[in-house]
Amino acid sequence: MNFVSIRVITDDVARLVGFYEQVTGVTATWSTPDFAELATPACTLAIASTRTVALFGTGSARPAANHSVITEFRMADVDAEFERLAPLDCEIVQKPTTMPWGNRSLLFRDPDGHLINFFTPVTPEAVRRQDH
Repeated sequence: MNFVSIRVITDDVARLVGFYEQVTGVTATWSTPDFAELATPACTLAIASTRTVALFGTGSARPAANHSVITEFRMADVDAEFERLAPLDCEIVQKPTTMPWGNRSLLFRDPDGHLINFFTPVTPEAVRRQDH
């Protein structure tokens, strides 16, 4: 098995894609006006319109309703990312903080309210765990 992507459902694909392009520096590939993907070497973030939900079953997903999943991106320097994001007016949930498991994490929200974690492993064990 290979975990390859997550999909976020939104009422405004262009707005959310633009946001993720700004914060990640990754350019999206658009398949249709209702579906775009931001591919990284490890995983793909797919962003789809609420109009696509009917393809999976009406009511199977709702936009801006996630309160349990954190989308995480490993960054080279989370503190530099915090400074870079400042002018974007993101809702910062937690400034860069070193977590007990050895990652330095910055938590913020996308325009739909989804939680994003930019993190940098900072302890030798965290680096080993992430570089497996």
